[in-house]
Amino acid sequence: MTDLASAPPKPHLSLQQTLSLPNLTSSPAWSASFSLDANFLAVCFGNPGTHIKIWRHLKDITNIGGVSDNGEEINGKGKDTNKKGGQWKPFATIREGHARTIRHVAFAPLPASGGVLILASASFDGKVMIWECSVDDDDTANLEDTENVDDGERETGGFEAIAQLEGHENEVKHLAWNQTGSLLASCGRDKTVWIWECFLPGTVGGFAASSNVKGSAAMQMEQDDGEFECLAVLQGHDGDVKSIAFAPSHGQWGEGEEILLSASYDGSIKVWAEESGDWYCAATLGLNSAIPRSVSTLEDSSNKQQGTVHPSTIWCLGVTPGGVRFLSGSEDGSIAIWKMYTSSERKQLFPREHAMSSTDGFWNCVGVLPDAHSGYAVLSIDCAPSRAGHGRIVSGGGDNSIHIYREQSGVSSSDAPKFSMDVVTHYAHDGDINCVKWHPVDGMSLVSCGDDGAVKLWRYVQG
Repeated sequence: MTDLASAPPKPHLSLQQTLSLPNLTSSPAWSASFSLDANFLAVCFGNPGTHIKIWRHLKDITNIGGVSDNGEEINGKGKDTNKKGGQWKPFATIREGHARTIRHVAFAPLPASGGVLILASASFDGKVMIWECSVDDDDTANLEDTENVDDGERETGGFEAIAQLEGHENEVKHLAWNQTGSLLASCGRDKTVWIWECFLPGTVGGFAASSNVKGSAAMQMEQDDGEFECLAVLQGHDGDVKSIAFAPSHGQWGEGEEILLSASYDGSIKVWAEESGDWYCAATLGLNSAIPRSVSTLEDSSNKQQGTVHPSTIWCLGVTPGGVRFLSGSEDGSIAIWKMYTSSERKQLFPREHAMSSTDGFWNCVGVLPDAHSGYAVLSIDCAPSRAGHGRIVSGGGDNSIHIYREQSGVSSSDAPKFSMDVVTHYAHDGDINCVKWHPVDGMSLVSCGDDGAVKLWRYVQG
């Protein structure tokens, strides 16, 4: 007889803090973004009353805000003694700048030592707004007064609009910064992807990163600081562009250090590369002659599906650490795993595959999780940081659940990855889960937000 008391606990998600309570009559929470140092978290909410909320992570303080995992409101009168490592406190609320639903937010990957936060927001009004805020090491600076100020009257917490990017004909759906913060991409309902060059403090093109430049050149760069210039308008998709992500080029596409991936309502993924300052479509992904299933419970590795990888809308993309793989999630309920092959590997392993250039690499779908969310759409995917994450991916879907998959060491290979379901948290939200994001540093915590308007922080417990 099995000793249940001695059975090891299973991996699970532990709810740490609810930053925004669920309320199906309020604004849905669409997108969440951690700052590079993970000390700030931004979430955008749709209509009615579309706005952006920013929280700051504070350590060992008594004036904290939010809701603990037992549902009790933390109102600044005492510490939540059930938690270690601090809490998240409301820092700022941005209610201006956009006339319609704010669909996506993304912090620029700027180092915290620069003392400046840059946040981009995308809206159904067709605009992309760039917000800037100066921060310091004082944990209590700029924090919102959650007791004495009404929600509708809170200040922006020091965030100021420094740029308004226009060009999309209508709804902007998604944003992506490149690794250095020198490029920002936007995509939308008009089937286009725009790439903007950014001159921000602390970035490659920004003044602070060029302190060795002197004289009139330095003065000109300082004047350009905070400017944005459209580098390219990419066209080719036959439907809304739902998601975009930068990834390393590994010297396999064009001359640039990065490529841009775009996923669309048309069921395809396009790979965009840069050559001599011009961006071009290097590949269109969507068809595979044989797609192996990557669920570890399916022991027959020959069990493969044929043809189109995703027969319907692709909602989300997630690039793995190192950028040799990415994942895509679809309306069909599946998650596909794509692997990068070098140009020499393409010629040897896939001789019939066409490439724009003989030096181009090749992305191939090496596996699929066919029923990742019980037949419901996969709306968000994120890959955990390499050291802490150990190959885990998190997904949120239309089934109101959060799933964590773990790659199986000793069974999985780069050409035939195998994943097992590590955690399923049913009814994590009272509606579609629109966004899940791993903590960018520890890889054990994550945030989720959904149609119910809730924003929740979770801790992955290995068991």
